[in-house]
Amino acid sequence: MRSNSYICSLTRGKKRHVHEAAIKLGCSQIAVLTAMLSLLAVVFLAPMARCQDPEEIKGAPAEPTDAQEIREQIAAVEKLEPTLPDRGAVLYFLAAAKQHLRETRQALALLKECIALQEGFDPSGEPTFLELKSTKEFTTLVETVHRDFPVLAQAREAFRTTEKDLIPEGLAYDAQQSIFYLGSLNRRKIVEIASDGKISDFVPADRFRLLPVLGIRVSPNDGTVWADSFTDGGRTELLHFDAAGKLLGRFKPEGSAKHGFNDLVIRKNGEVITTDSLADAVLRFDPAAGTFTAVALHRRLFYPNGIALGEDDHTLYVADNLGVVHVDLAGGASRDVDPGPRSTLAGIDGLYWHKGGLIGIQNGIGSPRVASFHLSSDGLRVTRTTVLENRSNFCILPTTGAIRGSDFFFIANSQIDNMNNDKVMDVTRLEVIRIGVLRLP
Repeated sequence: MRSNSYICSLTRGKKRHVHEAAIKLGCSQIAVLTAMLSLLAVVFLAPMARCQDPEEIKGAPAEPTDAQEIREQIAAVEKLEPTLPDRGAVLYFLAAAKQHLRETRQALALLKECIALQEGFDPSGEPTFLELKSTKEFTTLVETVHRDFPVLAQAREAFRTTEKDLIPEGLAYDAQQSIFYLGSLNRRKIVEIASDGKISDFVPADRFRLLPVLGIRVSPNDGTVWADSFTDGGRTELLHFDAAGKLLGRFKPEGSAKHGFNDLVIRKNGEVITTDSLADAVLRFDPAAGTFTAVALHRRLFYPNGIALGEDDHTLYVADNLGVVHVDLAGGASRDVDPGPRSTLAGIDGLYWHKGGLIGIQNGIGSPRVASFHLSSDGLRVTRTTVLENRSNFCILPTTGAIRGSDFFFIANSQIDNMNNDKVMDVTRLEVIRIGVLRLP
């Protein structure tokens, strides 16, 4: 699931500013007159200000309310930088953070350095940089990216939903029954899609009072269905259903801390491993004991999201904003996978193992793309990166997918950017959901 925390924080900050300014009016008629003149100035001069270079605009608004948290993240990433194999990922992360803090000159300098590495970051699709789109420097950077990484449209439509307000995030395939499972953030349910495209409810809305549903996986052992769910407020549950949609169990961590189970894998011994995006952690779940245990890693994670399990059943891959971490579940060692030159593993939402490599839906690198990463025999280095879909109609806002044979099915237009605080913001923007399909290399 893509995080929109930067956008939401900016919006809340602006609303607070307007509210506080309104309270100070009415002290005197002079104050009212001054306020009216100021308002007129804003109305007539704001369009002109938008055409200026951001660094020339005076009287910038106060820092966002989460400024301290963002600065702490900046410090943490800067400290990690010497140990990370992907410098471009670090530069892009820092650029977005600096722009969120309104430090535009530094943000542009970091973006320029990032794009020069030709890894595939495309800030034109990043909401954080929306205010920079009219500037010449930003436009030049985007033109460079689009020249290096042109539009690639190879996907075709496989299915589409009849319900526009699903806001799907998780997709899974059951090879035994030849059906897909699609989870809904907004309707808080799971639908199934038959091989002929017929859609029906697997777990109807409100039957079990579910939280928004995210990652879904089918157990390779018994065909049961596991799903992650969590709210923006930090409530989370790991869900377990039988093949008929009956709820077998729901599990959550102990304590009052915020958690957000996002995506998951299931091992042959029945163990479930899930990313916890809000706690920046990876947890192992023992179904017999009903307990969660944190996976020890060599570095801090920043919004862990996608997760994949190697064919050997003990090699785990975890994606976060800075790349992909390789974990040896048997020995406990972990390290970052080296993406190699002119490639990045950053910002992957859906992550999947396929024939000695990884398939990733990268919606955290600006404009989303789908890519294939062939790995070295030890799984620690990308030897070949192949972009499969880029800036096409099927990359509006993809999130997760599922592999069926040599085909990769994926959610093309999730519409998760139209949700905030677990609710749809604008129903007039809702569209039918399209499931795209790509042939894998």
